Amino acid sequence: MSAVLSNPAPVIDLSAVKIRQQAAWSAGNYAVVGTTLQIVGENLCEALDLRSGARVLDVAAGNGNATLAAARRWCEVTSTDYVPALLEAGRVRAQAEGHTIKFQEADAENLPFPDASFDVVMSTFGVMFTPNQEQAASELARVCKPRGRIGLANWTPESFIGQVFKTIGKYIPPAPGVRSPALWGTTAALDTLFGETARAIHTATRQFTFRYHSPAHFLEIFRTYYGPMNKAFAALDAEKQAAFEQDLLALIGSRNRSGDGTLVLPSEYLEVVIERK
Repeated sequence: MSAVLSNPAPVIDLSAVKIRQQAAWSAGNYAVVGTTLQIVGENLCEALDLRSGARVLDVAAGNGNATLAAARRWCEVTSTDYVPALLEAGRVRAQAEGHTIKFQEADAENLPFPDASFDVVMSTFGVMFTPNQEQAASELARVCKPRGRIGLANWTPESFIGQVFKTIGKYIPPAPGVRSPALWGTTAALDTLFGETARAIHTATRQFTFRYHSPAHFLEIFRTYYGPMNKAFAALDAEKQAAFEQDLLALIGSRNRSGDGTLVLPSEYLEVVIERK
């Protein structure tokens, strides 16, 4: 009597996935899009109730939205990302405002800091994109001191940006076994990722509203500057590019609430404050 063999789980080459992701986020110029999200960093710093002099680490900081928000509250800030050009953009912004901030290239899954180095560790729409979610969460908790706080802003699965990534996946399927970044926007995943290291996990549903001249203008900016979308278009032939564009415009049209031809499009995200054990 022969045994029925189950299909083995796919072996994920996380290093290869990370290399592709780094190339995607290095494409275009995320800072053009990232700067528009500044209010999210400001609100997260308020949710974290930052105090002057606090040692703060911004992980996958992009061009420094949350970094600058913390510096404006007189914190001692270290800003990290694995895309050097984005760190340089953050450095220029900091210099323009007169802030003293440490900028350091770093991988969110292997942070180059000792245990319990920071009072607050945070990430806005950054660490959620790491391929090894457990490792990234473990690193955030490791470098946060006991009774410190971890602050996150993560797109939810049903948010506009969550659906943008779902649409990208329709044309450029993710590597087998790689989980959706939008899981970080669910309380169930956060409980799994941080349950052993957290005293409490507080979440609040927020909205960020994209505002552009028109749906076409939004698509032009994202296609040109938003790395994952830039790479997706570049990988498709002309016919699939046209279909991809139509799917995106349909998604945008279904959620645009302007009523006047401009773009006013809310996208849900989860604001998270984790109290470290």
